[in-house]
Amino acid sequence: MKPIQTFVTTLLMTWVGLIQTTQTAQAAEVSVAVAANFAAPMQKIATAFAQDTGHKAVLSIGSTGKFYTQIKSGAPFQILLSADDETPALLEKEGLGTPNTRFTYAVGRLVLWSADAKLIDGRPEILKNGDFKYIAIANPKLAPYGAAAMQTLDKLGLSQQLQSRVVQGENIAQTYQFVATGNAPLGFVALSQVMVDGQMGAGSFWLVPPSMHEAIRQDAVLLTTGRDNPAALALMQYLKSDKAKAVIRASGYVL
Repeated sequence: MKPIQTFVTTLLMTWVGLIQTTQTAQAAEVSVAVAANFAAPMQKIATAFAQDTGHKAVLSIGSTGKFYTQIKSGAPFQILLSADDETPALLEKEGLGTPNTRFTYAVGRLVLWSADAKLIDGRPEILKNGDFKYIAIANPKLAPYGAAAMQTLDKLGLSQQLQSRVVQGENIAQTYQFVATGNAPLGFVALSQVMVDGQMGAGSFWLVPPSMHEAIRQDAVLLTTGRDNPAALALMQYLKSDKAKAVIRASGYVL
């Protein structure tokens, strides 16, 4: 190799090394508390976020109610992606959420679902004829989807009739598992849990009309622990991007 080629090659390698070092120095991690219903889309968004920004989102999945308790107790989360709009507002009021950072990242849809392709005929008739042993519902005190399920049963006039058949999941993820494994023949879950690439997956379902329950507005909030974290600030913006919105829509949410 000629001296001038050697010099140019060395110079280019030095530049590449400097760029990589700078990117590594600027990269940061953000700890995100994610409502169980939003686990699958958020995992996709986190992967794209890392590829596009170099930052890493470390996800914890669980119920909004439990996250609230943990955050109040000092858990080191920096962003909350809630299953409701009340918890982020309360955290802001209590000084744990950064003012003017809340926004609705998705509006959830509730679905009555069974792994049995023949059990539900697209209507709530199965609930009325009672031809099942158990129905799975997320804990309505901790999970907004559980609260929406109970409101739906109230609208149908079936709350008391089905009370003895209800099995409660700690969160919507556990509720889905009850139904997917057949431990409960049917249950109310998030539409996002039973959609695959924008289409309904296996099983049978009744998509609950939004008028049957309060809107499941899911808000994000930057917690005060993350207000100086560049990765947290970047993720809050990224959730509003077209790429993130496309994932959210394809997962069965309304924007």
